[in-house]
Amino acid sequence: MALQARILFLVFISIFLGVNTLKNAYVARTDSGQYLISDQKPIEWVAMAEFDNKVNETGWSYLSVYTNGVYSNEDQSYAAGMVEGYLTKDHIAMAWKNTVEGQFCERPLNPECEQLGNFLQQNLEWMQDQIKSQDSDYWKMVELFLIQVRGLTDGYFNHPTMPSTDIDPFGLYVLSMGDDMEDIPNAMKPKVTGSGSCSALIKLLPGYKDLYVSQDTWSTYQSMLRMLKKYDFAFQTGAGVVPGQVMTFSSYPGSLLSGDDYYLISSGLASLETTIGNNNPALYKYVTYNTVFEGIRTMVANRLATTGMEWGKTFAMFNSGTYNNQWMVVDYKVFMPGFSPKTGLLMVLEQIPGTVIYDDQTDLLVRQSYWPSYNIAFYPEIFNKSGCWDNVQKYGDWFTYDKSPRAQIFKRDNGKVTDLASMQKLMRYNDFQHDPLARCNCTPPYSAENAISARCDLNPADGTYPFGALGHRSHGGTDMKLTNLDMFQRLEFIAVSGPTWDQLPPFQWSKADFAAACPHNGHPDVFKFDPIKFNGTFSGQ
Repeated sequence: MALQARILFLVFISIFLGVNTLKNAYVARTDSGQYLISDQKPIEWVAMAEFDNKVNETGWSYLSVYTNGVYSNEDQSYAAGMVEGYLTKDHIAMAWKNTVEGQFCERPLNPECEQLGNFLQQNLEWMQDQIKSQDSDYWKMVELFLIQVRGLTDGYFNHPTMPSTDIDPFGLYVLSMGDDMEDIPNAMKPKVTGSGSCSALIKLLPGYKDLYVSQDTWSTYQSMLRMLKKYDFAFQTGAGVVPGQVMTFSSYPGSLLSGDDYYLISSGLASLETTIGNNNPALYKYVTYNTVFEGIRTMVANRLATTGMEWGKTFAMFNSGTYNNQWMVVDYKVFMPGFSPKTGLLMVLEQIPGTVIYDDQTDLLVRQSYWPSYNIAFYPEIFNKSGCWDNVQKYGDWFTYDKSPRAQIFKRDNGKVTDLASMQKLMRYNDFQHDPLARCNCTPPYSAENAISARCDLNPADGTYPFGALGHRSHGGTDMKLTNLDMFQRLEFIAVSGPTWDQLPPFQWSKADFAAACPHNGHPDVFKFDPIKFNGTFSGQ
């Protein structure tokens, strides 16, 4: 009850008083080796962070975390986790209540949760064994991720210990591995979801004058306590500082990765994805504990890779078969305005349990001037193995790569993109009551799911729909991110928080019929925010 009272008080302060102040925190080490967290700048710090809560003004809070390369990788990772957990603990508590509490395993564990807990513990122990026995940059980065989780937990509770990979699989680890966590229970008790998650578009402008990279997150509305992050971690390998020392990305409180996923990286790469869930129960035999979860593999690839193909090769290692996606990695180092792009500009990767396929798709991007992504596999082998054809036979073209609504909308409208404003307009597009491509065998005869940025809250609750994804629910496009060549040089992107309101009424919790069933602590009531730019804590202010 004490925690609930504190969270409610924070929500009141945030919403009604508008208290949004920049905060700093630092982690230092004493001569005896102990870690100390402080709001005051010490003579020398291992990690420091800046946090600014602008949720009620822009729809985002901002966090930048920096580490000091004088210290060991382990010190840096642990301190980075600590300072983030300490500085954002109130947002972490609210995010936990919104997305985990009551919806994920809680102690005492029921038999299904006991089984899940055993799987997660076996996986952690297997990774710890690999870390001890394998001398490679790959496993060093896995270790540093787990140490950062331990630091996040110790910072949250303001109880410093020491760098360690010993973590509670049902603790704050869940916030970073949420999407993987959804698939593991599916593997134990297979089910078909048939729901989209994210839209993405890579657009070459005429004459190759610019290259836009954009993504909309699709998720449940209770996840909309959002945070933009910058990580600047001076991790060392035998070759020097990791190529992906600096990343900017959209994220969530307590998550040590994006989760959306949308990353701009100092290596010159931009990595992003849309989900292509597995609907073939036979493949779940490949989801075993001796693999590395998707979220960890993403951060390892982001830190170590210098090209798209290197990213694909790194990510493909130890495929867990969880949180299956179509990944796109754009190498901005290859792009020169005015010149036809060279091989290596775009790498596309798709994974399902037991299979990873990746290849250079620059030629196709150049030929059609755009690459769209909308939760349907591009590679026929992935499409067929993942059970997509079965869904086509049951439900029709909605599940096909070339005839699904978003495929057709992107094909029809991508040519209208001439500048950043028109690209943003396309990525926020939803005119479901008037667009013939939004029609379906439904009552009424259309769905707000059939758009580039979904608004399923606007589908009538008493409507009829052939499958759940087209119906009324707390789900839709919850943001938009967009960069181009100029902004990418600063690892900067445009971001818009909340469901699209360009052609539709803004989403409002106090008018939503599902609000009581969907915790939304810390959220604004109305999501009607203008675009901002982000490349660190102070951007967009």
